[in-house]
Amino acid sequence: MRHGMSGRKFNRTKEHRKAMFKNLAQALIKNEQIKTTLPKAKDLRPVVEKLITLAKRGGLHCRRQAVSQLQDQDVVKKLMDMGTRFSARSGGYTRIVKAGFRYGDNAPMAIIEFVDFDPVQAVAALEAAAAA
Repeated sequence: MRHGMSGRKFNRTKEHRKAMFKNLAQALIKNEQIKTTLPKAKDLRPVVEKLITLAKRGGLHCRRQAVSQLQDQDVVKKLMDMGTRFSARSGGYTRIVKAGFRYGDNAPMAIIEFVDFDPVQAVAALEAAAAA
């Protein structure tokens, strides 16, 4: 019986789930908005919000903890910058928007993004990066 056991397994092993959420968190921090399935987005939210809270505390120890979870120095640098961006907010750093159903298997899709994400500004940044 599975009484009292929380968390979805996503038909993956523990190591695979850990790697999947690490990759999703890296992509979300790097791009500030990703599209994934609704259950994955719902389970990704606490992972990312804990990382933002870690970044808000700042300091070398928090940076090292973030590196041990994300395994990417560039993403951790951006995460620490986000910590100052969200310093006035006491929680709720991400937003999940339902985005219909996937064509192939009718899986419910969702867009997970940071609450202060501006798509117009993101497009301008991508164009500036392409020009450089």
